[in-house]
Amino acid sequence: MNYIDIFLEALSAEKGRSTKTLSSYESDLRLANNSISGGLINATTDSLQNYLSSLSEKPSSISRKASALRGFYKFLMLEKIITTNPATNLELPKQVRALPKFLTIDEIELLISSAGDIKTSTRLRAMIELLYASGLRVSELCELPMTAILGDKLLIHGKGAKERLVPMHQSAMDALNKWLCVRDTQTESKYVFPSNGKSGHITRDGFFKILKKCAILSGISPSRVSPHVLRHSFASHLLSGGANLRAIQTMLGHEDISTTQIYTHVLPEKLQETITQHHPLSKSKGQ
Repeated sequence: MNYIDIFLEALSAEKGRSTKTLSSYESDLRLANNSISGGLINATTDSLQNYLSSLSEKPSSISRKASALRGFYKFLMLEKIITTNPATNLELPKQVRALPKFLTIDEIELLISSAGDIKTSTRLRAMIELLYASGLRVSELCELPMTAILGDKLLIHGKGAKERLVPMHQSAMDALNKWLCVRDTQTESKYVFPSNGKSGHITRDGFFKILKKCAILSGISPSRVSPHVLRHSFASHLLSGGANLRAIQTMLGHEDISTTQIYTHVLPEKLQETITQHHPLSKSKGQ
């Protein structure tokens, strides 16, 4: 019986994982199955550990393979196919996670104001405002359907077919409504940001190029500006302003809180400021 196929079918049906994720899980599991003597169904913790240790790949790639193994064995346990989980105590190489790049609030405002110098300024301003106001992924923004607009919120269909409601502040709503007035005279497309291309909506590459041009006009190095940098800026500025990490996790659509924790890089300065202002023995309070 091919338990890998059964696991992948269950993962696809129950979790709604993307085709890309399923493909990665399949290749990782089949590679491990062929590399470990006796296959995955007969593997022990030691044989799994030895297999992972033999891989000459980046720590992130090894962690992904370990995640596939954990998911596989968890499924086998739930289905009572095995009674002991060999993947429970796997040790992985430590990862040095790069800090997310982000712009300052002043730079964001400069970028938004510079959008007015672009030919498609109304659309570009709406896209930048939405990215920064709601922390959308660039694919979620470009493929945003008209049906996603629910008053002052957006209904986003994110990774793994998961839905989330994302709020918009007034400035973003104003920019969006201004664009919709222009858009409605041009098209009846189902997309908020339509195009005449094959996809029917503005592409990631198309938006990326326009955003780079906007960065140049604003005097910001284009190497520092991308749709993902705006998403990082959204999360970093919220956390710096005192927002709850769980709330940011929900808005970003992160499945695991550990993914959101990369934004805690903004906290040291904020914590220092809090201690200076509120600690009873802080010298500055009496000055």
